[in-house]
Amino acid sequence: MFGIPGKQAVTITPAAATQIAKLMSKDGHQGLRIGVKKGGCAGMEYTMDYVAEVDPNDEVVEQDGARVMIAPMAQMFLFGTEIDYEVSLLESGFKFNNPNVSEACGCGKSIRFEGM
Repeated sequence: MFGIPGKQAVTITPAAATQIAKLMSKDGHQGLRIGVKKGGCAGMEYTMDYVAEVDPNDEVVEQDGARVMIAPMAQMFLFGTEIDYEVSLLESGFKFNNPNVSEACGCGKSIRFEGM
């Protein structure tokens, strides 16, 4: 929808691809759908949901056995984002390196885009 021919909407690091593929293998999920919603102290938050069926309007990115679907209303916000999976001493989880974010809160869970 908002893509550039020959360029994926998002990139997935090897660590994220491994984790997404592992999550997909549970209960026969078709992948993970990512999006954004209003909320959090900076104005918007990322969402991730298991997908049982691919929506024809989703942008689909596949890499190393992982499948990510981008919800239609989130495509313009997520274009160019790198999805990573980090493990630290205190926590582990997906991290979005998004060049479109103009501000993020201190906890890193809430974001703001220019003009919002």
